[in-house]
Amino acid sequence: MESRWCLVSLLLFLSLPLHGAVASLLERRNYIVHLDPRDGGGVGDSVEEWHRSFLPQSASLDAAGGDEDPRIIYSYSDVFTGFAARLTDEEAEALRGTEGCVRLYPEVFLPLATTRSPGFLGLHLGNEGFWSRSEFGRGVVIGILDTGILPSHPSFGDDGIQPPPKGWKGTCEFKAVAGGGCNNKIIGARAFGSAAVNSTAPPVDDAGHGTHTASTAAGNFVENANVRGNADGTASGMAPHAHLAIYKVCTRSRCSIMDIIAGLDAAVKDGVDVLSFSIGAYSGTQFNYDPIAIAAFKAMERGIFVSCAAGNAGPEPGTVGNGAPWMLTVAAGTMDRAIRTNVRLGNGEEFHGESLFQPGNNSAADPLPLVYPGVDGFDASRDCSVLRGSEVTGKVVLCESRGLNDRIEAGQTVAAYGGVGMIVMNRAADGYTTFADAHVLPASHVSYDTGTKIVSYVNSTANPTASIAFKGTVIGSYPSPAVTFFSSRGPSKASPGILKPDITGPGMNILAAWAPTESHTEFSDGAGLSFFVESGTSMSTPHLSGIAALLKSLHPEWSPAAIKSAIMTTSDAVDRTGLPIKDEQYRHATFYAMGAGYVNPALAFDPGLVYDLHADDYIPYLCGLGIGDDGVKEIAHRPVSCGSLKAITEAELNYPSLVVNLLSQPITVNRTVTNVGKPNSVYTAVVDMPKDVSVIVQPPMLRFTELKEQQSFTVTVRWAGQPNVAGAEGNLKWVSDDYIVRSPLVIPAKTE
Repeated sequence: MESRWCLVSLLLFLSLPLHGAVASLLERRNYIVHLDPRDGGGVGDSVEEWHRSFLPQSASLDAAGGDEDPRIIYSYSDVFTGFAARLTDEEAEALRGTEGCVRLYPEVFLPLATTRSPGFLGLHLGNEGFWSRSEFGRGVVIGILDTGILPSHPSFGDDGIQPPPKGWKGTCEFKAVAGGGCNNKIIGARAFGSAAVNSTAPPVDDAGHGTHTASTAAGNFVENANVRGNADGTASGMAPHAHLAIYKVCTRSRCSIMDIIAGLDAAVKDGVDVLSFSIGAYSGTQFNYDPIAIAAFKAMERGIFVSCAAGNAGPEPGTVGNGAPWMLTVAAGTMDRAIRTNVRLGNGEEFHGESLFQPGNNSAADPLPLVYPGVDGFDASRDCSVLRGSEVTGKVVLCESRGLNDRIEAGQTVAAYGGVGMIVMNRAADGYTTFADAHVLPASHVSYDTGTKIVSYVNSTANPTASIAFKGTVIGSYPSPAVTFFSSRGPSKASPGILKPDITGPGMNILAAWAPTESHTEFSDGAGLSFFVESGTSMSTPHLSGIAALLKSLHPEWSPAAIKSAIMTTSDAVDRTGLPIKDEQYRHATFYAMGAGYVNPALAFDPGLVYDLHADDYIPYLCGLGIGDDGVKEIAHRPVSCGSLKAITEAELNYPSLVVNLLSQPITVNRTVTNVGKPNSVYTAVVDMPKDVSVIVQPPMLRFTELKEQQSFTVTVRWAGQPNVAGAEGNLKWVSDDYIVRSPLVIPAKTE
């Protein structure tokens, strides 16, 4: 058998600094040890015994001698071939030279990446429609990898929910939790590693994030949900009658890659149907060096739908994470709801903004002096992180946002120095994306465009003034939806020929269940809250996880790829007024920002045609990436000989979107669609591309006579004139009397 030697993977950590100082030779570090799947141990060996056989002699002796610090932390069995262990540098060096070992991954920590959203997405209560036809996700199990859950929250009551499905293997680790535990809604709860050690009741949420994402995916109906009267309505998740399985793999601030893989391993073993993963990931790591992509492949092979956050590193291009084509990669967009504030300047101009804190006793209701750090001798930081009380007391302060975070902290600083109000203005890159934050004083978050107008006013007069008025919840804000500035953008560095992200969902100012924590300051009075508003691709991801559960409930025979295809090809590329969806600058959003479009679940349940894929279909694609037989085997968990099969390019994978790296010569790719609509149906190809691009589809018409029938076609793309270095975008649609099946078609811009 071919020898395999362990390597230390460095590609994962190009943008992720290792945690802590350099250890001495005798200090133990945590590693994931990736093993060759062909070396599965001897007959009769358990997985744990096989894994222990790889430990160097010193580690084996410690284990045999009852070392209080166990060397093997996890033995992975279902989604990853290998184990996690504590090793000294000397032991790690010895293990690298062990036959059958592929790679060592040093432990890294990844960051954590609704009343209105069901209605905004077309999910309405009643006897008709997709929501009721899917029975609200009844019988489907959604696995949530996050910070745990608050089981006593009313969103996790089990009224109307059937018992766990037969064959469910999950366990419940809740200890004595007042008012809650596992039931027919929460049918499993476990905690892993540091997430378990740092909590007295392991799966209980001590950060709020996991409770929020779990209720967004599958929270039960709760009437009169709001945050201090704002965003009031009936709260529910996308799949309110689905089951939840909770895997606490994160603490308040970080998620260990070892714990994440252990959670994925347990979820697959337990029997979940959908995995929801609102955790930041690697953006550019080759898939065979990415433990999450490797584990997700195995989950997909088991028929599990994997929904992942695109990340919050936008709007820079090439920042998208979780980019493997067997995962759904979710971007974040806005809705038509605003928690409105009005800023009125001394010259009579008024501007809209947002704030979750809308006090009845408003100290900034009347005009007050308006100051801007850095102007007229005001020696302070413009983000308000450094201020002087003499310049702030009794005034409204204009502060510049530092991006995704620190707006609330700026308000705390303003309040601490005696300021009575704050206006937060965006940076230029943040555009029109505004947050409804839980400020500690009267405040308004305004766009960059509004902020520049306020700055001009401050510079135009010796005594500028401003007041802030609170208008509560407003439905019908425009434009909606739009892509947020923070949502990570494509192309994927790991596989630029696959369009990523895949889809956009609601991820801005999302109200969902909350677990009040000491580390999270909600409002100045410190009162705990049952619901809270949060933003991020962490919030958009569970929306799509819940929608996938609805589709799984309605179409249990569909593969993960078929569900993804249905979601992508029925999505909206236009907003509620029929105009193209915009980005944070209110420019036409590209497919690298929004994926195929904004999810439309009411259409996804009956898409007409789907682009299907199964585990074996990804193998030629992986071979085409040039990662070699060993690289493909590490992902596929089985030996692969790329030389004995026909490798394909990324563009030839039967994906619901097309990315064609077009130079001077035409490119032809194949696609196959499966009829899941009506037995007797005819579809005609309609191409919407710029005039300088020629697209020929053969055959131009597809005729189906039965369900599950497959038809193949070719798409030939060429420049009609001179190649355009800026690239081009458009759509290929298959149109019948009843359906429009839309696929984005992208020609990337040429770079030096």
